Amino acid sequence: MARQRTLAPGAEYGADHDPTRLADNPALLCVDDDGDVLRAVARDLRARYGGDYRVLRADSGEEALDAVRELDRRGQAVALLLSDQRMPRMDGVRFLTEAAAIVPRAKRVLLTAYADTDAAIAAINQSRVDHYLMKPWDPPEQTLYPVLDDLLADWRAGYRPGVGGVRVVSDRWSPDGHRIRDFLARNGVPYTFLDVETSPEAQALVSDGNGAPGALPLVILDGGARLDNPPTAELAERIGHPRQAQRAFYDLAIVGGGPAGLASAVYGASEGLRTVLVEREAPGGQAGTSSRIENYLGFPSGLSGADLARRGTAQAQKFGVEILAPREVAALRIDGPYKTLAFADGGEIACHALMLSMGVDWRRLDADGAEALAGRGVYYGAAMTEAASCRDERVFVVGAGNSAGQAALFFADVAARVVMLVRGPGLGASMSQYLVDRIEAHERIEVRTGASVAACHGTERLDALTVRDAATGAETREPANLLFVFIGAAPHTGWLPPDVARDARGFVYTGPDIPAAALDGWPLERPPFLLEASVPGVFVAGDVRSESVKRVASAVGEGSVAVAFIHRHLASV
Repeated sequence: MARQRTLAPGAEYGADHDPTRLADNPALLCVDDDGDVLRAVARDLRARYGGDYRVLRADSGEEALDAVRELDRRGQAVALLLSDQRMPRMDGVRFLTEAAAIVPRAKRVLLTAYADTDAAIAAINQSRVDHYLMKPWDPPEQTLYPVLDDLLADWRAGYRPGVGGVRVVSDRWSPDGHRIRDFLARNGVPYTFLDVETSPEAQALVSDGNGAPGALPLVILDGGARLDNPPTAELAERIGHPRQAQRAFYDLAIVGGGPAGLASAVYGASEGLRTVLVEREAPGGQAGTSSRIENYLGFPSGLSGADLARRGTAQAQKFGVEILAPREVAALRIDGPYKTLAFADGGEIACHALMLSMGVDWRRLDADGAEALAGRGVYYGAAMTEAASCRDERVFVVGAGNSAGQAALFFADVAARVVMLVRGPGLGASMSQYLVDRIEAHERIEVRTGASVAACHGTERLDALTVRDAATGAETREPANLLFVFIGAAPHTGWLPPDVARDARGFVYTGPDIPAAALDGWPLERPPFLLEASVPGVFVAGDVRSESVKRVASAVGEGSVAVAFIHRHLASV
């Protein structure tokens, strides 16, 4: 029988630590059958993270799995699993793979020797291990801590502790409850969700004192203030997100906080431009909702969209970028060299140079009942806030791009079954091959080609779909708990004036792609720069640009390259 000493905090920390204070701290579990290595790993982890985490040890994969099960049974969070690869009976890859089924949110790191590099790469590809580290890791300040700092910061950004912070009281299928939780999650605000249908605490919080239910959803702030179904703008202000501009005029204003916008902000501000970024939802854009981005250079094990958004936002703020979110731009006015942005809720700012990086929105599903059930089981994009509650449920994903593929793999870690509905003949035309291979090999993912959603059924929530077969026209009704839609891409450009030329789908023309007719009023001797629109000083980057490459790396590249052209424009103003 495996020993349970790994759960005795006093034995791990020594007499100078208070086990009561540490008992509820998230756990870091290190595993190695070599006692000397295990003690060294635990020592280095304690030195860096002992104040905020419980550092636990196990000397075999079996013992470590028992510890993980016990922590999960007690409801204690596990932040990180760090395991040696070469262990008898159960190697590190197998342990991390089996542990992921118990604590799917924990970060997983494989500790390897040089000879085990192939096993480490396979673990990343097949078992979705987050990182691998080579032995020896000395000095830890250079080779160990930077890696774990990033992983733990990413884990912390999505950590929802059971006490403290913002509390959201709602039923699981409330569209407004989903809106509030999605806003908090995408902006990295820790919160606790209390389901009024299952939680006695939630029922007590919404009672008016006479046993009658109160208004839902209810948001209770850290200081105890209660907000009944607050609009997103009000919630943002109450949690301290700035929405009012500090200046009336900027060198560079950026509309859209996805990868392209954040890259422009970082490069612009770092080179001395007074920069403001306006985002109508949350920094990160559509990419920020991605469960995993695995082909971004420099991150061999990938990173989540939320992690990318968090890193980019922090980097922009480090250079002094002013971020206004959520704030929506409703109109653009051109007055010679000046551009003025009018906000939907009143007020305006002006700038010399304007970057358009609004990205795109997912198209709405054209199926009976879909609109009525939006936020009640039908979601657009990954909707990561719903992932924790779909354990053992039947999930459908509509779409055949990388975002759909990553979402299917993410939900398959917890759902009983994931069914991908693909209108075309296969996945290969629009999805990266590494995702196609992984999806085809996953035992809980079913791919149906030539299939689409004809109708969504349910009253209070989604409970079934009608699926149509394109080849035969036959329709079948199937039980469904959740539907995630990743189809098409609609640019949010309706607020732009006619001077900013767009193609038939609304994407903005730039540089040599601008039709000659759209340049009849071009006032300068020089032609538009490569990423410049049909109005001097208006630049475009990312998915909103006509004929752009729909990849995160290309959006970041365009956003940073555009700043070079912005400097050349400003030099002539």
